Amino acid sequence: MADHRTRFLQLALRAQALRFGEFTLKSGRVSPYFFNAGRFDSGASLAALAGCYADALDEAGLAFDLLFGPAYKGIPLAAALACEYARRGRDLPLAFNRKEAKAHGEGGSLIGAPLAGRRVLVVDDVITAGTAIREALAIIEGGGGTPAGIVIALDRQEIAGEGQSLSAAQAVAAGAGVPVVAVATLADLLAFADASASLSDERSRLQAYRAQYGVRATTT
Repeated sequence: MADHRTRFLQLALRAQALRFGEFTLKSGRVSPYFFNAGRFDSGASLAALAGCYADALDEAGLAFDLLFGPAYKGIPLAAALACEYARRGRDLPLAFNRKEAKAHGEGGSLIGAPLAGRRVLVVDDVITAGTAIREALAIIEGGGGTPAGIVIALDRQEIAGEGQSLSAAQAVAAGAGVPVVAVATLADLLAFADASASLSDERSRLQAYRAQYGVRATTT
């Protein structure tokens, strides 16, 4: 497993962003694990997380020249990633959106660098239904930018709904025609649990969940 994947999962456990138990998701499924990027709630944890994002992007070789953070969780993630790239010597412009357009002052729903003529990378935590990501892609295209890809922290690699064969991330990638880069996936989490004595009891529950809801590529 790539070093950034291991670092990310270790970091998520320390921050309690990744927890095990029984969690009822919006879909109604009962999951043996839950990921909440909002628990990366300190400067040190956000900086470490941004390093994992940057390493995943470097490994993927994705070309982009502007970072876009969808409201709300994408905003601090994109800002932290911009700071990480600046630390590495690459000063990237940054933009994000408001949930509701501002009627006073400068107005509008966009804040930050202009999107026009830019290859824009969307930075978010997860893709669940894909609604927020599709909205972000529409904003980028409406602002004259070109969607270059999407980077997320964790890909759950499970089918979006009954009778479907694609995960939410795969469906968004196919529909938008852009790549989705994940820092880590459910398959990585399984490998991580397999190598960790403290998580050995969680692996069978993760395996059972993947067998029931996982996309075909992860159940072979």
